[in-house]
Amino acid sequence: MIMRLEQAIVYVLATAGHGMSTTAIADAINEEGLYILNNGQPVSDKFVYATICRYADIFAREGGLIYLIM
Repeated sequence: MIMRLEQAIVYVLATAGHGMSTTAIADAINEEGLYILNNGQPVSDKFVYATICRYADIFAREGGLIYLIM
Protein backbone atom coordinates (compact mmCIF):
# COMPACT_ATOMS: atom_id res chain seq x y z
CA MET A 1 0.00 0.00 0.00
CA ILE A 2 1.46 3.36 -1.04
CA MET A 3 1.12 6.09 1.59
CA ARG A 4 2.06 9.73 1.88
CA LEU A 5 5.61 10.02 3.21
CA GLU A 6 4.56 11.36 6.62
CA GLN A 7 2.10 8.46 6.97
CA ALA A 8 4.82 5.97 6.09
CA ILE A 9 7.14 7.49 8.72
CA VAL A 10 4.41 7.28 11.37
CA TYR A 11 3.73 3.66 10.41
CA VAL A 12 7.41 2.68 10.62
CA LEU A 13 7.96 4.40 13.97
CA ALA A 14 4.73 3.03 15.47
CA THR A 15 5.55 -0.47 14.29
CA ALA A 16 9.10 -0.27 15.65
CA GLY A 17 7.96 1.10 19.00
CA HIS A 18 11.19 3.08 19.50
CA GLY A 19 13.13 5.98 18.03
CA MET A 20 14.98 5.46 14.77
CA SER A 21 17.50 7.31 12.63
CA THR A 22 16.38 8.86 9.37
CA THR A 23 18.46 6.28 7.50
CA ALA A 24 16.77 3.39 9.31
CA ILE A 25 13.34 4.93 8.64
CA ALA A 26 14.11 5.37 4.94
CA ASP A 27 15.41 1.78 4.73
CA ALA A 28 12.24 0.42 6.35
CA ILE A 29 9.99 2.47 4.06
CA ASN A 30 11.85 1.25 0.99
CA GLU A 31 11.94 -2.40 2.13
CA GLU A 32 8.17 -2.42 2.65
CA GLY A 33 7.42 -0.33 -0.45
CA LEU A 34 5.42 2.19 1.56
CA TYR A 35 6.45 5.25 -0.45
CA ILE A 36 8.07 5.84 -3.84
CA LEU A 37 9.17 9.20 -5.21
CA ASN A 38 7.41 10.59 -8.28
CA ASN A 39 10.45 9.66 -10.41
CA GLY A 40 10.22 6.04 -9.24
CA GLN A 41 13.27 6.23 -6.98
CA PRO A 42 13.29 5.00 -3.37
CA VAL A 43 13.01 7.57 -0.60
CA SER A 44 16.27 8.84 0.92
CA ASP A 45 17.07 9.84 4.48
CA LYS A 46 17.13 13.47 3.28
CA PHE A 47 13.47 13.28 2.24
CA VAL A 48 12.62 11.67 5.58
CA TYR A 49 14.45 14.44 7.44
CA ALA A 50 12.71 17.19 5.44
CA THR A 51 9.32 15.64 6.14
CA ILE A 52 10.04 15.31 9.84
CA CYS A 53 10.99 19.00 9.99
CA ARG A 54 7.74 19.93 8.22
CA TYR A 55 5.63 17.96 10.71
CA ALA A 56 7.15 19.05 14.02
CA ASP A 57 3.77 18.50 15.70
CA ILE A 58 4.01 14.75 14.97
CA PHE A 59 7.75 13.99 15.20
CA ALA A 60 10.45 14.82 17.74
CA ARG A 61 14.22 14.69 17.21
CA GLU A 62 16.49 13.80 20.08
CA GLY A 63 19.99 12.37 20.17
CA GLY A 64 20.02 11.64 16.44
CA LEU A 65 16.81 9.63 16.62
CA ILE A 66 13.28 10.41 15.49
CA TYR A 67 10.29 9.71 17.77
CA LEU A 68 6.54 10.00 17.48
CA ILE A 69 5.03 12.72 19.67
CA MET A 70 1.50 11.40 19.48
